[in-house]
Amino acid sequence: MTRKLYDENSHLQQFEAVVLSCESEGEKYKVVLDCTAFFPEGGGQASDRGTLGGALVLDVQIIDEEIYHFTDKPLEVGSAVQGELDWQRRFDYMQQHSGEHIVSGIAHKLYGCENVGFHLGDDIVTLDFDKYLEREQILQIEKQANEAVYKNVHFYTYYPDEEKLKTLCYRSKKEIDGAVRIVEIEDTDMCACCAPHVNVSGEIGAIKLLDSERLRGGVRIELKCGMRALDDYNEKYRNTAAIGALLSVKQNETAAAVEKLNSLLAAEKQQKTALKKRLAEAMIISAGKETVFFAEDLDIKELQLLADGLHKKTGKLHAVFSPVSQGFAFAFCGDAAETDEVFANFKKSNQVRGGGRNGLVQGTVSATKEQIKLFFHI
Repeated sequence: MTRKLYDENSHLQQFEAVVLSCESEGEKYKVVLDCTAFFPEGGGQASDRGTLGGALVLDVQIIDEEIYHFTDKPLEVGSAVQGELDWQRRFDYMQQHSGEHIVSGIAHKLYGCENVGFHLGDDIVTLDFDKYLEREQILQIEKQANEAVYKNVHFYTYYPDEEKLKTLCYRSKKEIDGAVRIVEIEDTDMCACCAPHVNVSGEIGAIKLLDSERLRGGVRIELKCGMRALDDYNEKYRNTAAIGALLSVKQNETAAAVEKLNSLLAAEKQQKTALKKRLAEAMIISAGKETVFFAEDLDIKELQLLADGLHKKTGKLHAVFSPVSQGFAFAFCGDAAETDEVFANFKKSNQVRGGGRNGLVQGTVSATKEQIKLFFHI
């Protein structure tokens, strides 16, 4: 069995090991060492990356209780190699995972939530609870989690014997066969976990709970800790600052300014709609007896209004078109039987999406103005 150095010292960045075996597998090589500081994928966390000798470590997996390092180059069996972790990645993962333990422990104490799912990726961390939490409850958990960081409480990891394990009240997502590794956070949480963690909570940095959504009767929460939380804040700061500059307001006034802008846009939209209606009515008055009419900047409802008005004015079928990105939007209005027949032939001759009933049909057509005129023999 490979000695698990990551269990003994989560902050070990370099180590020396002996290559016990090396087998090719596709374009990669499966390497077994006598000891390793590389954490293999498990518990919702991806494996470590780094180098072994001159080879890149692309993945680490436990298969049939053996730890395999998947490298891009072969390593000589029996040779001593220097291993070096991608420490920035490892420490980032420890910050996220340790922060998740604090959050889950506090959610369990405050609201009786069980953590039923956890995913730690390079960009996103999600944790799933079996109970739904309101935003106010999530913020309370976040507050207490950061207070635990400020206290710089200790993390302890150990394998208790069977008798000792029976006396411990610890969280676990599933039943575990064999030795159970306990991660205990001073005055905060106790949980079964195989992953490397920080030594003290101060190493985690800020803990920020972001978006949340309902999930199978519970809730899924997105979490960011440490540098990820700082990067997230900086990105939102830049966005808020840019919005504030565009609206000529302070950053803490952007929400109110956007709300005011939305109200102004809604009022302008109503005014624009009223003007278009008046324009359509004016078009009806001046349209004469044209059966095909082309108008600018009218939506489907406005086209329907115009087609219906023309039909009521003349008693004839009228087809009204307005340009869109790929062709024209349209509305036909007339006697039901005649309209259905014309529309059916129009669909056969052109790429048409739409429909309707009772003498009024509408939709879009991928055609040029000349093609439409040709269909109507204009």
